Amino acid sequence: MMKQALIIGIDNYPNQPLNGSVNDATEVAKILNYNGDGSVNFDIKLVLNVGTRSELRGMIRNLFNSDADVVLLYFSGHGYIDDSLGYLVTPDGEPNDPGVSMDDILNYANRSPVKNRIIILDCCNAGNFGMPSNMAGTTQLKKGLTVLTSSREKEPSVERDGHGEFTNLLLGGLRGEAADVKGDITPGSIYSYIDMAIGNWGQRPVFRANVNRFMALRKIKPMIDSETLKRALNYFPDYTSELQLDPSFEWTNTEHANPSNVGVFKDLQKLNKLALVVSKNAEPNDMYWAAMQSKSCVLTMLGQYYWKLANENRF
Repeated sequence: MMKQALIIGIDNYPNQPLNGSVNDATEVAKILNYNGDGSVNFDIKLVLNVGTRSELRGMIRNLFNSDADVVLLYFSGHGYIDDSLGYLVTPDGEPNDPGVSMDDILNYANRSPVKNRIIILDCCNAGNFGMPSNMAGTTQLKKGLTVLTSSREKEPSVERDGHGEFTNLLLGGLRGEAADVKGDITPGSIYSYIDMAIGNWGQRPVFRANVNRFMALRKIKPMIDSETLKRALNYFPDYTSELQLDPSFEWTNTEHANPSNVGVFKDLQKLNKLALVVSKNAEPNDMYWAAMQSKSCVLTMLGQYYWKLANENRF
C-alpha cells in the first residue's frame, strides 16, 4: 500500500513569528515515517517555512492528485478566519488574501482520486475546516475523508514548550499512547486520546470523518498477540456468553488447580488487563476472586467488539 504525507510547518511569519510549528512538523514527519517495528509507513515530504500561498496551494493540490492509496496533510502554523472563511496563513499573506483557504483545500480533498485522505491541522480557528462558507455552516466531506483539527472554528491553538499543545499530544498518541490492543493508531483513537487528555478546560479538538473504517496512521507492537487474542475470545461461544469459573482455574490453589483451566485463566487475565474481560459479582471485583468464589466472567463492550472482529476473521 502506497502512503504519502505532506508535512508543513511555518514559524517565519514576518509580523507574528511562531516558535513551535517547525518543531511540530519535524517531529510528526519523523514519527510517521516508520512503524514501531521499523518498517516504512508514510513516504514523507517535509516542508519547513514555505514562503508563499502559491507554493502552499500547489503542494496541497499535488498531494491530493497523487496515485497513492492513502495521503495525509499535516499543517502547523497560523490559521485565520475572516467572517466565515478560514485560511492556512502563509508568510506572504495580506489582509484580504492571508493564505490558502480551507474551502479550497476541502475541494481538492473532496475531488481527489485517492481512496483515503487524512487532514490534520494545528492552527488557530482550525475547526473551520469542513464548514465551507458556501454551505451555510454545514459539513460536506466526501467518502474517504477524515479531518482532525486542534481547535474549534473560532478558537486559538496554544503553543507551549516549543510545540503546539495539540501536536504535543498528537505525538504522544502516535508513539503508542493511543494504540488499540492490536497496535493500530487511528485518527479516531488519536482524537479520543487528545480529547481526554485536554479535559474540559483547554482548546477543543474537532474530529470529522466520512469513512467506513479508519486507516491506521501508524502501527506499533500489539499489547497482545493476535493468536492469543483469538484463542482467548474463543472461550466465549457468543459475545454475550458468561464463562463460569471455579478454584481449579487459579494456579496458586495447589489442591484443586487444573492445568488446562490454569492455561485458560492466564489468557483471561491478559484480556482482563486490557479491559476486554471483567469478573461478574466477585467481591472484590477481580479475576482471582472470581475463580476462588466460583463466579463467572464476561466480555466488556470492547471485548465484544474484538470478539466480533475475530468471528469475522478481520484480524
